[in-house]
Amino acid sequence: MVNRKELNPERSPQAAYGARLRSSREQRGWKQEDLAARMEYSSTHISSVETGRKMPTLRFARSADLALDTGGMFERKYREIRHGALLEGFSEYVGYESRATEVRLYEIGIIPGLLQTPDYARVLADSAVRRGTITPEQAEERISFLAERQAALMRPRPRSPMVFVTMDESCVRRPVGGSTVMDAQLARLVEFAALPNTVLQIAPFEIGERRTFDLPVNLLTLPDRSVLCYAESQTQGHLDRESTSVMPVLTAYHQLQAEALSQAASVAVIEQVRKGIL
Repeated sequence: MVNRKELNPERSPQAAYGARLRSSREQRGWKQEDLAARMEYSSTHISSVETGRKMPTLRFARSADLALDTGGMFERKYREIRHGALLEGFSEYVGYESRATEVRLYEIGIIPGLLQTPDYARVLADSAVRRGTITPEQAEERISFLAERQAALMRPRPRSPMVFVTMDESCVRRPVGGSTVMDAQLARLVEFAALPNTVLQIAPFEIGERRTFDLPVNLLTLPDRSVLCYAESQTQGHLDRESTSVMPVLTAYHQLQAEALSQAASVAVIEQVRKGIL
């Protein structure tokens, strides 16, 4: 074949991605122009990804999966190469998150990622870089990844999921990035609580030992009504699909909601904190 560039999948994860894309395309007997037309990209763009000159995007990966009928393979591979700094299991979790009908979150100490403003997220990422936990490049990827997750959940109704967020009181009282960043972040929480498909509650310090979780927890209800649980420690993440272990976590979440403040009372606490930092 004229001008066919030989690929070396061992060179990098990005090169392996491109080689897999070319292989999947050629198995169907398609030229780059054929795939480009189905994906609504230019053939030059397809060539650049196949040869590893251009990094795939989430949109590109999903379009490739749809055109090539690969069951989400290219999206999973995209997340593996783009977000290698994330804990094990989290990339797989996010793949489900974008399709969930209900999302339940519990967080301690920091605002949940899906509710973070860009400035708040930037402060956290830059702090991780200074500690040597991640590289500057991984920080940029982390921020970009968060924006993609947030956009995926803001789907047009009626496809937008119900999002339930319960936060430990420490999330809103812990200062991050100074008064300007925190004020904007707290204002974002108030805006979130006003949306028609959200519930925001604060678990106050006063509930003491009745707090049902000591670590962050994410629960997803999928279109078939199955429930997934993702939980993580400082160094490990775990995605659980087994109903025998997920259902008790869901029950504990409901128990926590019963102990937490109402949404109106939670917003009042947030507004009180805002007044204290200005």
